[in-house]
Amino acid sequence: MNNTIDRNRMNLGLVSPDVPLLSNLDVWANIALVRQYHQNVPSDEAQRLAVDHLRRFNLEAIAHHRNATLTAEERFYAMLLRAVMVPDAVIVIDRPFLIMPDLKDPRFINNALKTVEDLFTQCHIFDFLWDQQRYRMNDAPQS
Repeated sequence: MNNTIDRNRMNLGLVSPDVPLLSNLDVWANIALVRQYHQNVPSDEAQRLAVDHLRRFNLEAIAHHRNATLTAEERFYAMLLRAVMVPDAVIVIDRPFLIMPDLKDPRFINNALKTVEDLFTQCHIFDFLWDQQRYRMNDAPQS
């Protein structure tokens, strides 16, 4: 994972339990941060864009919620939308089953990625070897 992060540092959109949403900001503000501070997009325009992206998941109602009030799935969507705000984003999803512990398989993640596939250039998912069965992978080496 570190090699992928290093290679794509300028376009990295990281979704990770180690990079949580900022608890003192609304969901829209967490999503809009990249555009506001790295591209100087005015706050009202960045907010509109964030809410438009939330609308893709029918989640515009959570735009003014804070991290602590979100479900695990809503939190994942917000983190994913924050990640795709990076220009020419290369998404790295780190241990998604830690972000959403009740998730049984990756279909939810795949559907979320399909919903925003026009907003990123690549996606890499990194997870623990013991979660291999959740991905239905039979070709990963056993240790």
